[in-house]
Amino acid sequence: MEWKRGPIIGRGSSATVSVATTSSGDLFAVKSTDLSTSQFLQKEQHFLSQLSSKNIIKYMGFDINYHHNKPTYNLFMEYATGGTISDMIKKLGGSLDDCLIRFYTHQVLLGLDYLHNNNIVHCDIKCQNLLICEEGVKIGDLGCAKFAENDVGKRDFKFSGTPVFMAPEVARGEEQGFPADVWALGCSVIEMATGFNAWPEVNDPVSGLYRIGYSGDVPEIPKCLPEDGKDFLAKCLKKDAKERWIVKELLQHPFVRSLNLSCETRDSPTSILDQGFWESLPVSDASPVVTRVVGFSGEGPVERIRQLVEATPSSSGLPDWDDEDEWIAVRSNRIEEMNVEYGDFTFSDSNVDDVEEIESLVVDEDYMSLEYSSSSRVLDFDHIIISNKELFCK
Repeated sequence: MEWKRGPIIGRGSSATVSVATTSSGDLFAVKSTDLSTSQFLQKEQHFLSQLSSKNIIKYMGFDINYHHNKPTYNLFMEYATGGTISDMIKKLGGSLDDCLIRFYTHQVLLGLDYLHNNNIVHCDIKCQNLLICEEGVKIGDLGCAKFAENDVGKRDFKFSGTPVFMAPEVARGEEQGFPADVWALGCSVIEMATGFNAWPEVNDPVSGLYRIGYSGDVPEIPKCLPEDGKDFLAKCLKKDAKERWIVKELLQHPFVRSLNLSCETRDSPTSILDQGFWESLPVSDASPVVTRVVGFSGEGPVERIRQLVEATPSSSGLPDWDDEDEWIAVRSNRIEEMNVEYGDFTFSDSNVDDVEEIESLVVDEDYMSLEYSSSSRVLDFDHIIISNKELFCK
């Protein structure tokens, strides 16, 4: 396969991850390291090449070439457009809300169920290795993975992974089986809820492993989680591996089974016209305003905007458009003001000097495109207000 390496998007202990493109322009991710130290990458290639699940990152091949005059091993995988769950935690201010935690946890459990059914222990489950793709969350980085030991009485004392995510039995060097992945999942849920690892006070890996393995302590369960979330974590973080719930049991737990449609699809609006998001907002006790959006009849975005504008609070349950306190800012301001007319609507932006005839208006989850008769221009609107047939895009 002909391909071209792009910018670096991540660095691990054993490899560097870059964006790459094929000769036809398709994006994918390439994980690379020196051939002489590529044992973990080759191990990951061995596992990924045998797996096929919508909850495991997709394998796309490998090659060996010269990079910076050194023989380099390259592993090709699908590109996770949303980054990692760790990235999402930072993006959303340091923690995830309850709805998103349930959804992500359910997706990870499905991936673990697939791995365990194929007798594979991941050995390094953590938010940094959980990738957000268009289809949902997928488990990545199988460089530490191994087949579960089947021979009774025979123990594999080799262990791998990240210390603060290791189960007590792993920290003691006894075994690293399916229950260890469950413990690591519990630690990952704590990170989703708090933005910190399960042992935030641990600074030294050696003392940390001793505490995890021998002190009898367990990670503190975040108080911000609902009761079913706290119970879910209690099932994941049993000190005795034999008492820990297995993945199939956890998939039946109310914490992940209580997902409703709005939780399962998204936690925030994907576009300004995202009806499902606005319907999911709670009604304020302090105000009679109902945050339900008019039931659209399926027309294009211009007609849907028209329906919004022409609706009245009394007839549709919509808020008072003139009351600025009731507006929710969905994005920040980057474009100042404009003045362009379109039918019954007025679009305002000071960057446009002359009023021109708009040929079409296209609204999707990423941008609004206004195409003029004399020119074509794409504007990325970060805030929108509709009031009395005026559409203010900021």
